[in-house]
Amino acid sequence: MAHRIFQGCSRLNSYLFLLNPLLLNSSSFNMTQDLILARLLANNDQWAEDVQRAEPGFFQQCAKGQAPKVLWIGCADSRVPESVLTACKPGEIFVHRNIANQFHPSDDSALAVLTYAVDHVGVSHVIVVGHTNCGGAAACHAAANDPAAAAPDGPLGRWLGPLTDLAKGRDLTELVEANVRAQVANLANAETLKSAWERGKDVQVHGWVYEIETGRLRDLGISVGRGSA
Repeated sequence: MAHRIFQGCSRLNSYLFLLNPLLLNSSSFNMTQDLILARLLANNDQWAEDVQRAEPGFFQQCAKGQAPKVLWIGCADSRVPESVLTACKPGEIFVHRNIANQFHPSDDSALAVLTYAVDHVGVSHVIVVGHTNCGGAAACHAAANDPAAAAPDGPLGRWLGPLTDLAKGRDLTELVEANVRAQVANLANAETLKSAWERGKDVQVHGWVYEIETGRLRDLGISVGRGSA
């Protein structure tokens, strides 16, 4: 059923020109902002119809609440949509995404998501997912080798600062994995998880890398849980 939820749409003839990816990617097609939005709305309309037809009552059930077992902490990169690449339905993955899949100990947004996911939603797995060809990691790698390439002082520069420090002495492939390991360590030291473990909650933290070139997820084998942190 999950693959049907995320299958490609084929709208009415009047929408076909909006839904054709070849046409949308053509340099000769001057898409306006209105057409971009129209495509999204048309896709959603068809998707909702397909889901309701294949699984009647699905949306009504979703409206009753959520009980995902996984919190996914990933990159905001548009090529790494967690539900699509894992073929999951809405309601199966709780999500926090940002530039370069960071979990900063002082980031209230990430801490709030973690707290809500662990203490209220009831997830049992937290997965940090990095990916190859990461623009954030590449920028930090460049900045580590040439300070002139660093992002100017501001939100982005401050956000990428720890990753730039981590990039020193590493190639880009090593950095992607080292970044995931660092965020897993940050999570393991978060008070939310320490408290959950002390209360006997069985929550595990994992580190994965998504390979954009193959579409495959790879487990780094660095899982941490109660008794192993």
